[in-house]
Amino acid sequence: QVQLVESGGGLVQAGGSLRLSCAASGSSGSIFSISTMGWYRQVPGKQRELVAVITGGGTTNIADSLKGRFTISRDNAKNTVYLQMNSLKPEDTAVYYCTVHIINRDYWGQGTQVTVSS
Repeated sequence: QVQLVESGGGLVQAGGSLRLSCAASGSSGSIFSISTMGWYRQVPGKQRELVAVITGGGTTNIADSLKGRFTISRDNAKNTVYLQMNSLKPEDTAVYYCTVHIINRDYWGQGTQVTVSS
């Protein structure tokens, strides 16, 4: 029932910026507005890691190594969560996944590829 669609990924040079979007659908806006949403990323051969999360109340947490470069935000009117990525580095290359926690389970998008070239 719940669907998450990521967009905004692509190829960018080191030092550049990208903004990822995750649009949620299949439920009422009110359920998303009170749900924690977040971004994870995964590199081939590596474990999926948490990038950032934002609660329904607006509290944010960003991985320590990404603080100062990445920012998470949400627009509840659009049922959308964003990930602003600045000063990108080649090591940021990964598939980025959006997630939402509703009741007692997590829902995931299909991911969007971010590739940072030197």
